Amino acid sequence: MRILVLMLFAAMLTACGLLPEQGDETSRWSASKLYSEAKAQLADGNYQRAIQLYERLEARYPYGPYAQQAQLEVAYAYYKDNEPASAIAAADRFIRLHPNHPHVDYAYYLKGLANFVEERGLLAGLGRQDMSERDPKAARESFEAFRELVTRFPDSKYTPDALARMRYLVNALASHEVHVARYYFKRGAYVAAANRGKYVVENYPQAPALEEALYLMAQSYDRLGLSDLRDDAMRVLKLNFPTSPYLTGKDPRAAHERPWWKFW
Repeated sequence: MRILVLMLFAAMLTACGLLPEQGDETSRWSASKLYSEAKAQLADGNYQRAIQLYERLEARYPYGPYAQQAQLEVAYAYYKDNEPASAIAAADRFIRLHPNHPHVDYAYYLKGLANFVEERGLLAGLGRQDMSERDPKAARESFEAFRELVTRFPDSKYTPDALARMRYLVNALASHEVHVARYYFKRGAYVAAANRGKYVVENYPQAPALEEALYLMAQSYDRLGLSDLRDDAMRVLKLNFPTSPYLTGKDPRAAHERPWWKFW
């Protein structure tokens, strides 16, 4: 009976991390050694091993600067290991636990980058996927993370790159809306097409996709017999894009049927 009790006690201690784990060479490593080895593995591109060591470090030594740094660097390791969902979760956790940490700006930047990786195929896949079914959630979340970074930390060294990526994301999101508008227009859903174009005008007025959004709005309003709204969209198009091929009835994408000269 005593032997059984001792075995159970030993098992409990092992589970709590108080006894060395069998077959684990890191079981007696200090926090500093775990951290330095994890960082070395990360630098060498051994991302999965680095993740494993960072997580062991935090589990065994949950308090102190090494644990905090491990929480941040494991997010980067996940990002480099092409696991954006895990990178985002790790960055979110760091932001929640350490909102005033001197490097929390990097956590926001990593969160934006990880979402940016998931979004990167958005424009590349426009021609291969029904855009009415695609949800650019990652693009929006990437934009929000970068916006939080540049708003809260305008002097951060990561802010210039975040701003550049935000400009790309605005163009990508606007292009998405225009593709959905075109999808609706082709299928005769003119109200939906006009509303998508209007959304671009209201939310992405600096995006290159604005030109086609205005064209689609005018075309859709024309189909609906709303001549005043059609003419308003046309005037805005002419004001902002005076040399637009859409004004001459030449659709660069050849996606629509009715040229401008038939109703303007």
